[in-house]
Amino acid sequence: MEGILPLLIQVVSGAVGGNVAGNMMKKSSLGTLGNSIAGIVGGGLGGQLLGMLTGGAAPEASGMDLGGIISSIAGGGVGGGVLMAIIGLIKQAMAKK
Repeated sequence: MEGILPLLIQVVSGAVGGNVAGNMMKKSSLGTLGNSIAGIVGGGLGGQLLGMLTGGAAPEASGMDLGGIISSIAGGGVGGGVLMAIIGLIKQAMAKK
């Protein structure tokens, strides 16, 4: 369960991050469902990437202390927002053609 909980926190944070980014970038928004899906994927990837960079790649090393929870929230939220923004900008650029 210790390995699944950080991932769950990351995907939920990613969905929130994707929707926040979508609200900030109205022209690149993918809609609520699209922002959420892009955020979930980006949150999972971003959280895992941050975990590897900070040395918490193994589930045993990424304990569920306050620092681990904050790291999962930050990595997931930022990852979700960034991926949504990238996909939104690509969609917007393709629509211009």
